[in-house]
Amino acid sequence: MNMEFIEALHELEKGRGISAEILFDAIEAALISAYKKNFGSLQNVRVLIDRLTGEFKVYARKTVVEIVEDARTQVGFEEARKMDPNYQLEDIVEYEVTPREFGRIAAQTAKQVVVQRIREAERGMIYDEYVNREGDIVTGVVQRYEQKSVIVDLGKVEAVLPAQEQIPGEVYQSFERIKTYVVEVKKTTKGPQIMLSRTHPGLIKRLFELEVPEIHDGIVEIKGVSREAGARSKIAVYSRDSNVDPVGACVGPKGARVQTIVTELKGEKIDIVNYSTDPQEFVANALSPAKVVGVYPKLNEKVAIVVVPDYQLSLAIGKEGQNARLAAKLTGWKIDIKSESQAGTLNIIPQAPEEGYETYDEYEEYTDYDEFLETDNYQEYEESGQSIENGHTPVNEENAEGEIYQAYNENYAYNNNETNDAEFSENEATQKVTEGVPEKAPGVIVKVLNADEKIGVKEKKKKGKG
Repeated sequence: MNMEFIEALHELEKGRGISAEILFDAIEAALISAYKKNFGSLQNVRVLIDRLTGEFKVYARKTVVEIVEDARTQVGFEEARKMDPNYQLEDIVEYEVTPREFGRIAAQTAKQVVVQRIREAERGMIYDEYVNREGDIVTGVVQRYEQKSVIVDLGKVEAVLPAQEQIPGEVYQSFERIKTYVVEVKKTTKGPQIMLSRTHPGLIKRLFELEVPEIHDGIVEIKGVSREAGARSKIAVYSRDSNVDPVGACVGPKGARVQTIVTELKGEKIDIVNYSTDPQEFVANALSPAKVVGVYPKLNEKVAIVVVPDYQLSLAIGKEGQNARLAAKLTGWKIDIKSESQAGTLNIIPQAPEEGYETYDEYEEYTDYDEFLETDNYQEYEESGQSIENGHTPVNEENAEGEIYQAYNENYAYNNNETNDAEFSENEATQKVTEGVPEKAPGVIVKVLNADEKIGVKEKKKKGKG
């Protein structure tokens, strides 16, 4: 019978994962309770179980005193010296009081104590296991709904996923496997209570550690996570190895790694940006996918004014300010986003002189146009009727035009009167025509007039010969 008892304890150790020593301690406590229950004794007793044979003995413990006041817990000094001369005052004397058998009530009490001790040992083991997993990710099976909370089976224990820690709009089916984040482990009278979360930013971090080997190995480090569960998340990553691109490592080949995480989170969008110790660069990266023109930080107030192109203002702010909110959480800076036109109105952008441009005074006078002056009779003049460079008096353009046509008519009339003069030469006619034309007149008009006059002179010569 005793050997069967020992074998049963070892089977229980394998099945429940509880140490045999804990089981022996539990049975010893149960026998002490049964002895006191059966014999109504208030004396101190100790139970000893042989770990090999299973035999047990009960010992009553009494303290050595000079004057005995309670015979159940004390023994006289003289009496103790008779048993063993080495006993001194305040020593403990043990008497064997092992009963032949226990009653039914005592056996029932022992059973309850054993069951209670085993249950406490199991709870202690579960608590010790999961208290070290706070801030870690666990996989469980959805069991049922209790009001709005979801009960998730983690194997040895059931955990609670409260309503406020669930992703908005996410529906959980029975026996569905989900990954959750362990927020807190409490020790209660009913055992350890494990609180889970699907909205915690740490869930994103742990999922990337599972999917990206570079993060697990410590080559790539996640510097920060900001999240609005169910909508969008941003993470800042940094590479300790200059040969490893942190963003590319997290995205994976053809986006496979990040797509696995997006699928687990039911389609939540994830932005991965490069971390930088420079606040200006980090803030600009955090506003991805918007392109930033400039960042103007106020270090004392930890406020950054960000200027973006006009057409990307709404993209930088995001839906209901979501992109700007997540960027502010990620960087720890207050971000004020302005468009280029707004920044120009408020004089936010510093007006520095642009390089590569020189003032007008620095240009030298060009002389390459002299050849055009000779060929086209071109004369430089100033606009708005100012003085001409060659020293001529200012002439109004309309008056100049009138003088041209007047001179033309006068010379034409003169030529009609002198039709019989055969010695009239082309040069003289041309000279007379051009003498009445102001020098301000454009070269094109002068050419036209000269051509017409030449034609008229030739016709008159023919008539004179005839």
